[in-house]
Amino acid sequence: MKLHQEASGALNTITSYGADYVAINLQRHEGSIIVMPEAPVIAWPVSSFEALTPEDFDALIEIAPEVVVFGSGARLRFPHPRLIAKLSQQRIGVETMDFGAACRTYNILMSEGRRVAAALLIEA
Repeated sequence: MKLHQEASGALNTITSYGADYVAINLQRHEGSIIVMPEAPVIAWPVSSFEALTPEDFDALIEIAPEVVVFGSGARLRFPHPRLIAKLSQQRIGVETMDFGAACRTYNILMSEGRRVAAALLIEA
């Protein structure tokens, strides 16, 4: 799906995505990433939903968003509560959705000026 880029004042906008990639400001990424509006894109070393660990979500605590949009891959899959327990303890909300919905939701929240992070799982 191709998304249209709007001037939002933020640095990182999801400009397109597909089954095996996401483009941030027209730059294609083919592995899992963490993206925030005004921070460098972070490579997220996660290759499958089944391999997720609590430590995989620790990088999100360090960047301190108010909400994390977790794109669980091609289909909607909810992480076990133990995986995101540290985020909850830090009062960081987690919204889980499929990959496409997560990309669209991130752009909406980012354009509203929210401190949002998208953790996008691209399975190898």
